Amino acid sequence: MTGARELLRGDFHVHSTFSDDARSTLAENIAAAHAGGLERLRLTDHVRASTTWVPEFLAAVAAEDVPDGLTVLTGVEAKLLDASGAVDTPSGLVVGPGGVDAVVIGDHQFPGTDGPWSPEATRERLANGLSADDALDLLVTASIRAMERTPHAQLAHWFSILPKVGLAEEQLGADRLAAWAAAAAATGTIVEVNEKWSCPGPAAVAALMTAGARIVASTDSHVASDVGRYETVAAVLEAASTLTTHREEEG
Repeated sequence: MTGARELLRGDFHVHSTFSDDARSTLAENIAAAHAGGLERLRLTDHVRASTTWVPEFLAAVAAEDVPDGLTVLTGVEAKLLDASGAVDTPSGLVVGPGGVDAVVIGDHQFPGTDGPWSPEATRERLANGLSADDALDLLVTASIRAMERTPHAQLAHWFSILPKVGLAEEQLGADRLAAWAAAAAATGTIVEVNEKWSCPGPAAVAALMTAGARIVASTDSHVASDVGRYETVAAVLEAASTLTTHREEEG
């Protein structure tokens, strides 16, 4: 596990004007990262199956002047769709050499058995008989399947969907978190600790540390002034490290 101080020298989820809800250009994000002393930056923008601009995005990133000492990576953020682990990426998306460096998977809706469930629809199902345990099992199973199905994946703000549907990370429990973390390690999936959404929390991050999964820091910035500015992430990493140390000492 890379030390927290080292992790905070990267920002692995930064949006530009290629996303319709962001305000800063690629150049502005790169300049902010350099000014803030970052060493690694993943420029990441929202896609769906109908998106056609990824080649233009990659060309625009390649044309940027990157300061010495800063490594710029690319990603596209796509939502987890359903319990099968399907992800909403454009047809023909190239990931790896010649394409984006990562698919950043977001839990924007709940992965239902028949497609994505909105938070409202999920709360209705919970009110009408879907148990919390079954819902949590569904989410973790879908998460694992998405990691298995998606090479070069990064999980964005994972478990942010839970409070939206009236559940909490604390309800996941050690066994679910261990299975989720083990899948991340086995598949080489990167998991970000997200400043904007304050997730995943210390218990989940501690599970990742124990499993040997790769963890990165992200702001989920939509404006350049937020790039690389961490408060919650630093606290989560510190709490997770303490929790991991205590568990190791207890045997």
